[in-house]
Amino acid sequence: MTSLRSLTLGAALALTACGTSSAPESEKSADKAPEASGATPEEAAAFISEVDAGLRKHWVESARAAWTHYTDITDEHAEALTKAEEASMAYQTEVIKESAKFNDVEGVDPDVARQIKLLQVSTSAPAPSDADKRQQLATIMTKMAGDYGKGKYCPSGDPEGEDCMDLGALEAVLSKAAEGDYDAQLEAWKGWRTISPPMRADYQQFVELTNQGAEEIGYADVGELWRSGYDMDPTAFDAEVERLWQQVKPLYEQLHCHVRAELNEKYGDDKVAADGKIPAHLLGNMWAQSWENLYPMLTPYPDEPKLDVTKALQEKGYDHVKMVKTAESFFTSLGLDNLPETFWERSMFLKPEDKDVVCHASAWDVELNDDLRIKMCIKIDHEDLITIHHELGHNYYYHYYYTEPVLFQSGAHDGFHEGVGDTLALSITPGYLKEIGILDSVSETEQGLINKQMQDALQKVAFFPFGRMIDKWRWGVFSGDITPENYNAAWWQLREEYQGIEAPIERTEADFDPGAKYHIPANTPYMRYFLAHILQFQFHKSLCQASGHEGPLHTCSIYGSKEAGAKLQEMLSMGASKPWPDALEVVTGTRKMDAGPMLEYFAPLADYLNEQNEGRTCGW
Repeated sequence: MTSLRSLTLGAALALTACGTSSAPESEKSADKAPEASGATPEEAAAFISEVDAGLRKHWVESARAAWTHYTDITDEHAEALTKAEEASMAYQTEVIKESAKFNDVEGVDPDVARQIKLLQVSTSAPAPSDADKRQQLATIMTKMAGDYGKGKYCPSGDPEGEDCMDLGALEAVLSKAAEGDYDAQLEAWKGWRTISPPMRADYQQFVELTNQGAEEIGYADVGELWRSGYDMDPTAFDAEVERLWQQVKPLYEQLHCHVRAELNEKYGDDKVAADGKIPAHLLGNMWAQSWENLYPMLTPYPDEPKLDVTKALQEKGYDHVKMVKTAESFFTSLGLDNLPETFWERSMFLKPEDKDVVCHASAWDVELNDDLRIKMCIKIDHEDLITIHHELGHNYYYHYYYTEPVLFQSGAHDGFHEGVGDTLALSITPGYLKEIGILDSVSETEQGLINKQMQDALQKVAFFPFGRMIDKWRWGVFSGDITPENYNAAWWQLREEYQGIEAPIERTEADFDPGAKYHIPANTPYMRYFLAHILQFQFHKSLCQASGHEGPLHTCSIYGSKEAGAKLQEMLSMGASKPWPDALEVVTGTRKMDAGPMLEYFAPLADYLNEQNEGRTCGW
């Protein structure tokens, strides 16, 4: 998973949903009319013009400090980031409160009115007015993100020991899940979760401070603020997310059933119950959010020629630059622009040997002026080839809206931003890989298709319940339904309910397993990824139609289609200037998010799974 622009509060526009907010539940009253402010449309326009300049100044300063810190984690850089964050929070808190006086002014220009509404939902971590508390919040946020980036597991207990392993090394152990070393996987899984208990008190304090900030700007809590950024009532948004999950749930349950049966056969009833939940450490990913590393043992037709893109990349001498150039060429084949030269000069493609960095892949426009960059520790493998396409999707979104007012410099909602790169990744078909010379040949048999769909579903379908539960947990934390005394228990309750997985060893409230997932200490709202997994298939289907593709959806690549590129560019250029249904309609012709195209895409695999699961007890 990835995140937008900078991963800081100061560049909060990149982290939060953008959309016209209805009044928060805490403000609504049927019998009390708002008091007139006496403000004029001209004053509203002048205010938003000043805010545009102020936000640019603060968000750029925070983004510069964040880039420096996350590409070289030091105490000095952390202090500089904290100061920039504190200044940004102070300014943003002030102007959000001031903006309320324009809420009911008649005759305000529609673009000005939308920017005011976007401003009011523009922070994922609203700060209290009190200066000391703002400083405290900025310090906590920088510390949590830095602690995650520096996290290491040292079996010997010596933090300087040669046995210390960072996240990349521990993930490498889990990536070999198909080889079946139960104990090694458990040790890696357990080891990474030693980094997060020290964050627990910080996170509790973070929740208290941001909730206070949310209340000061008229929201019941931070969760309500987040849900208010989707051009609909916050309660309606929660129902919309659940509707989309229910569309996907039957396919996920079939995949879960099949994967569990294969793991049961491999490990036995004592380790994987035939009709229960799957131990989280056996799924090949540190958070069990995607299961593609199990593909070698789950390949439906192992005698079919293997689609080993990683091996092909390595044999053909791909390095990190060629990987990125390949992704850029996909976008330019659609008629989109080349990346600016500064992208190649300023990006971080590899992990420095002498620095602690945050390797979590992200895309940036540091200066908000087409200063495009990515930050990654690129590996020469299939997964990172797809990730690079995804990150460049963010960059191209930035590129096509960077001339807009700063409050319009975001996706139509945050799921759009994540969905664009994923849409392009769906076109990385075996046929495309053969066309550009990475693969020498591809299987076009029905068995080869099922193999490819299984590989894709282990990543995309497996993700859906994880994408649903992350923010459901946080919304409960922010609202107080989940108390600090139950942080970990509630986390695992949701994981069991939605994903059908369980902790492989006893977990208690001495643990803080949510903190072992980057987006929690980094305070990156997660619903964007869930929505992106819906939208990417909607976008893909419509862009394939624009390209003139004929045949099943899963066979389509829009590579080289200027018609698809023109439609995509039209949406990218809109940024957040219009409500998201308007942007969705530009690409798809519909104003409603729908999982139907995703189910259409995976229809061949669904038939296969139904056959495999005959006679099995599915569910958990």
